Amino acid sequence: MSTVTIRGTTPSDKLVGAAISLIVIVGFIHLVDATGNLRDYQGLLELANFFGALTAAVGIYRGHRWGWALGAMVAVGAFAAYMISRTVGLPGLPVDAYWLEPIGLLSLLVESLFVGIFLTIFAPSHSIKEAKNTPSWLPVGVKKGGRGASS
Repeated sequence: MSTVTIRGTTPSDKLVGAAISLIVIVGFIHLVDATGNLRDYQGLLELANFFGALTAAVGIYRGHRWGWALGAMVAVGAFAAYMISRTVGLPGLPVDAYWLEPIGLLSLLVESLFVGIFLTIFAPSHSIKEAKNTPSWLPVGVKKGGRGASS
């Protein structure tokens, strides 16, 4: 019998595992919410979100960059659709007045966490060595006495 453990994994492995879990949760939240909306296209969008999230999870698990890109599109798209549906309304549908719907708030939280992990992994970072040698009042990447400094 084998056991699953996270001991010995790198922080990036843990982030990948968390991201896979989060995007799957995003998908299942939208699957649950889609069951009440199948009479209009909003329910179909939520089903597409579910299948997109599962496809993204598989892509991320297999180490494909397209999985991350798809996951980010699913999460950001769902977040944007939530905001649009409660401000100006989705095309052809009335404005949804329930801003504090628990499943909607949970969805926003999980989507935001996924995007945070996505940005942590893919956003360019500055080296610690470069930041360590730069005075705190200068932006990282600007050396003292460099261009723009007077002698």
